[in-house]
Amino acid sequence: MITKRIIPCLDIRDGRVVKGTNFQGIQDIADPVEMAKYYNESGADELVFYDITASVEQRKLFTDILRDVASQIFIPLTVGGGIHTVDDFDRVLKCGADKVSVNSGAIKNPDLIYEAAKKYGNQCVVLSMDVKRVDGQFIVFAKGGRENTGLDAIQWAKQGVQNGAGEIVLNSIDTDGVRNGFDLEMLDAIADVADVPIIASGGAGTMEHFAELFRHPAMDAGLAAGIFHSGEVKIWDLKQYLRSQGIEMRI
Repeated sequence: MITKRIIPCLDIRDGRVVKGTNFQGIQDIADPVEMAKYYNESGADELVFYDITASVEQRKLFTDILRDVASQIFIPLTVGGGIHTVDDFDRVLKCGADKVSVNSGAIKNPDLIYEAAKKYGNQCVVLSMDVKRVDGQFIVFAKGGRENTGLDAIQWAKQGVQNGAGEIVLNSIDTDGVRNGFDLEMLDAIADVADVPIIASGGAGTMEHFAELFRHPAMDAGLAAGIFHSGEVKIWDLKQYLRSQGIEMRI
């Protein structure tokens, strides 16, 4: 049986870890390097690093902080924010990233996924999708959830996988930071058309929410920020709980 992954996420703004609700009300939380070290030692399976304002501010990702974070951890690191070209992939991989997450850059240039997968391999390319319900449809948003692209999320996921994305991070804007559970309806809809690992993001509030998520066989990983940053849920305790529920975890 394939083990499920627990992935904390560092949302970076102005060089600090921040957190909000429904992509709004962003608050300062911590130093990213110290937090990365903490998660590396706490049993996290991977770590995600998002420079959340790079695209909207039309600038390059903070590579100095990324280098510092990468130097402190020994678990796979996925990096996103301001990734618009294959050169951007090259830059963050050289800073220590293992995988690169694309969102707004791929929406602007769908060929980016294909070009990057061809050069670095499918396993290196992660399609990150910020999705919200609009008039009953799952719609993709860009620039940190600020811009309605009008793209149908199910079709976009299908296209991303066909172009070479080796993994999808599905961020539900509707459940982000609300802590009432993962958006299982949205996740299942995407999993039905995408035969790559799905990382669920948005809505985790309790250990039970992760157990509920992993009872859906297509879900490979649960990503969260607030409950881990606050210490309300400790990753080691979560993994022990999930194992007691019959879910295979790396301990």
